[in-house]
Amino acid sequence: MRTILASAIAGSLLAAAAAHAAGTATATFPVSATVNSTCSANTSGLAFGAYTPGGGNVTGQATINVICTKSTGFTVKLNAGTTSGGSFAQRLMALSGATTNTLQYNLYTTTALSTVFGDGTNSTGTATGTGAGLATPQVVNVYGQIPDNATNQSAVPTSTTNPTYNDTITVTVTY
Repeated sequence: MRTILASAIAGSLLAAAAAHAAGTATATFPVSATVNSTCSANTSGLAFGAYTPGGGNVTGQATINVICTKSTGFTVKLNAGTTSGGSFAQRLMALSGATTNTLQYNLYTTTALSTVFGDGTNSTGTATGTGAGLATPQVVNVYGQIPDNATNQSAVPTSTTNPTYNDTITVTVTY
């Protein structure tokens, strides 16, 4: 009986030692990331189409797609254009290949054509918004008009058939 009792005690001690040797320990570590705010923009461009002097004002529309990280506030600004002599008060398109023949036009923030779309200076307006995530562009509309005024009516050179006038607008998105 002593042998059986000794064997049982030895077995219990071995089992206790084995259970103690199979213990576990845990630890934690932090995981973090910083999400940088970012925005980008692309445009549809604005093609007024044909302007006929004396035929009335010509209007057009362009869109700017602003893509920002979620909840990122942004402001859209437009410059006065690249044609020499153009300003926010009166943007100009130049005849292709010429430097002196221009056509007046302007860009606006609404269909009412009441606020010139600019950089926020000289009574010009801008557009603002909040990013909805990189998969969801925020659309900013730009409304344009070529006025059928005396200056534009006399701008078309008689020696050119269907001349093309151009300007380039720079879009700046600040966020």
